[in-house]
Amino acid sequence: MNHNAWLGRAAAGAFWVFLLFPGSARAVPLAGYPLMTAPVNLTDRVSLQRGARTFVNYCMGCHTLRYVRWSRVGRDLRLNKRALRELMFLQTKPTQMMLNAMPVQEATRWFGAAPPDLSVMVDQKGVNWVYTYLQSFYLDPNRPTGVNNAVFYRVAMPDPFWQLQGLQKVVYRKVSENGGTVDRFVRFVPVTLGTRSPVAFRRMVGNLTNFLYYAGHPDELKRIHLGIWVIAFLVLFTVFAYFLKREYWKDVHRKHPHEK
Repeated sequence: MNHNAWLGRAAAGAFWVFLLFPGSARAVPLAGYPLMTAPVNLTDRVSLQRGARTFVNYCMGCHTLRYVRWSRVGRDLRLNKRALRELMFLQTKPTQMMLNAMPVQEATRWFGAAPPDLSVMVDQKGVNWVYTYLQSFYLDPNRPTGVNNAVFYRVAMPDPFWQLQGLQKVVYRKVSENGGTVDRFVRFVPVTLGTRSPVAFRRMVGNLTNFLYYAGHPDELKRIHLGIWVIAFLVLFTVFAYFLKREYWKDVHRKHPHEK
C-alpha cells in the first residue's frame, strides 16, 4: 500500500473513532505499566521467517535494517532463491542492505522525526521493551497520529497494526506517589476489534520481535550451531579420555610379580 494512502486511512479511522469513543486527555506518562516477556528463540526458523515477512510488509515502508544484508537473511533463515525474491519485493540485488526509499525530509514532516533504523533497536531498548511497545498503542486525541504508547509516551510513530490488533483506549487512575500525583495504568479497553485474535496478534508480534533480535545478533545463530558441535565434541572426548585414563591406571595399580 502507498505510504500516504496508508497514513490517510489510519488518520481517518482514528478520527471517526474519536467521534464515537472520545478519550480522556493525559499530560504525563503512564506509571506502573509492566513489560511483557518476549518469546525470543533464534533456533525457531519458522518464527524468524514469519517475523521477516511481517517486517517487510508492515515496517519496512518506514524503517530500515541498514546493517543487515538480504543475502545473509536468506542464508540464515534458509530461504531458497524464490522465497528470498518474494521477501525482497522491490529490491533488485540480494547483496543490498535492507533499506527503503523513504525520504528523510518528508518523513520528518509527516511524523516530526525521521523513523529510526531498527538494526540495533533491540540492543538499545531491550527485547521485552520492543515486544511490549508493539502491543501498547492506545487512542489519544491530543497526538498528531491519533495514538500514544504506554511505554513510549508521546510517540511520533502511528500504530502500524491498528487494523490487525484493533483500536484500544487506556484506563488509568490518579494516585499519590513520591509527594506528587501520577497516572497509574489500570488496563486497556478494546474500542474496535482487529482482524486477528489477541492470541494470533501476540504470536505475530513475537515473531517480529524474534526477527528484530536476530537482526541485531546475526552471528548468534552461527554461534549456537557451532556451540552444539563443540559440546558434542567435548562429551565424546570426555568419554574417550575416561576410558584411556582407566587403561593407563590399570598398569599403575597392578603389582609386579616380584613385589610382595
